[in-house]
Amino acid sequence: MFLKFPDLSLPLVMKEKILEKAANMFLTYGFKSVTMDDLAHEMGISKKTIYANFENKTKLVKECTHQLGCNISRGIDQICALNKNPIEELYDIKKFVMGFLKDEKSSPQYQLQKYYPRIFSDMREKQYEVMKDCVVDNIKRGLEQGIYRENLNVEFISRIYYVCGTSIKDHRLFPPSEFSPSSLMDDFLEYHLRGIVTPKGRKILNEIINSNQE
Repeated sequence: MFLKFPDLSLPLVMKEKILEKAANMFLTYGFKSVTMDDLAHEMGISKKTIYANFENKTKLVKECTHQLGCNISRGIDQICALNKNPIEELYDIKKFVMGFLKDEKSSPQYQLQKYYPRIFSDMREKQYEVMKDCVVDNIKRGLEQGIYRENLNVEFISRIYYVCGTSIKDHRLFPPSEFSPSSLMDDFLEYHLRGIVTPKGRKILNEIINSNQE
């Protein structure tokens, strides 16, 4: 006769399922818009089950943003590992992030900043560390390949890229009614690259832009 022990992994599985569904709903509808009732109804579980895994919504949002950040960082690392030319790499990263965040149609970062400022601040700090290393590496390889101008200040360019990239998500400066997130990111990326490319790099950039418009 075999003794049957309880499956201790079940609570962890439920927690992961809640995180996955919550993250998807937050990105689709916004961090403020989605309530615990909405999440429970969507999953077909009780709110008691959610609160058994997450003390409150703030805890849930915090863990969701951490998980989303890790997933995005992992995706960016995979793109960088392909070792494509630096210009193409930036466009691939943009496409991945925009797709992952569902083109930010629900303005999740704006809602996160407005209603969960501490979580937003922590997320930005971690985001900066990831993006800074990525962009510095991108610039250095672009210099080595002769597609970025040799007189660039790498530290300045990497930081101004991050600052501008985050600023275009500010709805006070770029209201969604006037600027679509996808077009805004394309315009920013072209603006950034045209300021640092050599004639060789400009040719690559134009080819990518033209192929994206087809």
